Amino acid sequence: MAVEDQMRRWELPVTHIVLGEVSTNAPIDDRLRETIKADLDKLGFELIDDKRKQVVERVKTAIIELIYQQDFDQRENLSTWLQEKVKQDYHQLSIWFSELESTTIEKYFIAQKIERVKELLHYEELTLTEIADQLHYSSVAYLSNQFKKVTGYTPSAYKSSADKRRQPLDKVKSYKK
Repeated sequence: MAVEDQMRRWELPVTHIVLGEVSTNAPIDDRLRETIKADLDKLGFELIDDKRKQVVERVKTAIIELIYQQDFDQRENLSTWLQEKVKQDYHQLSIWFSELESTTIEKYFIAQKIERVKELLHYEELTLTEIADQLHYSSVAYLSNQFKKVTGYTPSAYKSSADKRRQPLDKVKSYKK
């Protein structure tokens, strides 16, 4: 809504708007582009006009949406799903993502899933078994091993620790291996 309001202020017609993306077919000169960049920056947004960056941002948004869907079907391969969702060859997605984010799509996906696990542990509404099931882990043991690899804690140690820092979803990069 904030970006849509800004589009009206800049008197730019919106041809397409979804989470993380807005399009217009109006011409934008250099002066207006700088104004847009500055205004978006004040709102905590970024103007992305490089096609590769746009595609990578769509991949990141799609992954976050996938993880937060209660009913997503994880039987489909992530690469196939992303290719269909983003309408881009997965090999090209993978290359651009690695170049721009300095990590792989798979590591980014795992890091986002672990942030979701942290969130669900924090709320204390679901058991670890329910969390593993909701996020389509094959077992609690697999979730626990992956969680420890990424955070350095077991889920139960994390849950009982005083240090329950989480990262904003747009700041999650990857885990160190």
